[in-house]
Amino acid sequence: MIIDAHCDVLLKLWDDKLDFAMSENLQINEQKWRRSPVKVQCFAIFVPPNVPQESQFQAALEMVTLFFEKIIEPYNDIKFIKNKQDLLALKEHERGAILTLEGCHVIGNDINKLKTLIQLGVRAVGLTWNQANAVADGVGEKRGAGISSFGEEVIALLNQEQIWTDVSHLSYQGFFDVMGQAEFVMASHSNVRSLCNHRRNLDNKQIQALIDKDGWIGVTFVPYFTKNAEVVTYHDTIDHVLSYISLGAANCLGFGSDFDGIDKYINGLENITGYHTLTSLLQQKLTPQQWNNISHQNFINKFPKNR
Repeated sequence: MIIDAHCDVLLKLWDDKLDFAMSENLQINEQKWRRSPVKVQCFAIFVPPNVPQESQFQAALEMVTLFFEKIIEPYNDIKFIKNKQDLLALKEHERGAILTLEGCHVIGNDINKLKTLIQLGVRAVGLTWNQANAVADGVGEKRGAGISSFGEEVIALLNQEQIWTDVSHLSYQGFFDVMGQAEFVMASHSNVRSLCNHRRNLDNKQIQALIDKDGWIGVTFVPYFTKNAEVVTYHDTIDHVLSYISLGAANCLGFGSDFDGIDKYINGLENITGYHTLTSLLQQKLTPQQWNNISHQNFINKFPKNR
């Protein structure tokens, strides 16, 4: 059993009008998902920054509609996960789908829009994408500012509603602001910076802060977050898993593939079925307890909303 904390299927369903059931242009479609060992998949609402501000929230709502109409409703055995009890109640033949938000630019400076998305089922909220918004600066913003006053209001709401605050894509200052304010923290798709020096990866100080905070970290399958090389393979992904463990993060670790959010792939991890290869190799390198925790149990243990 594997839980994957991040993919961008909803963006492709919305932007490219692809068919979730069988489109070969999706790294995760219904058929590939069923052929994979992934039991629970998180689906991110990500509205591209080129969408006009006044249309962004509408686009987010359209992606929520696609989530229910294309992923949940057509399949009796794919369950909408709203809380930890739903996760624990999944039967052996069932799969779970969780709704997340990648970037608060879609809410502008209106907290009620975030409340609406939470009511619709969003259970993890990435404060930014790479750019700045009313909540905080993203990792691509030159000034590198942290959380705004409105951002503090957002984090207070997430704490109150028992929703994960996701720091992937957040500025360095914003990351540490979150550590001081948020109760439930994740980095849904970020790798180890000492192995691959990319601004989206976590340095040792950030990793230690997440460990201290009892947070959750998803190893991601973005090749240029994994190795600065022309060819990147699943062995390089395994290096990041082992590096996180060596830094003490074994009880915080999981996966956040970023499938369908990337246009270059890691060899052996071209789509969700690649988890089979990754699983068999990692199980040789980890203890059964470590694998159990990393594949799914850490995520379940830390899922903030109980019921």
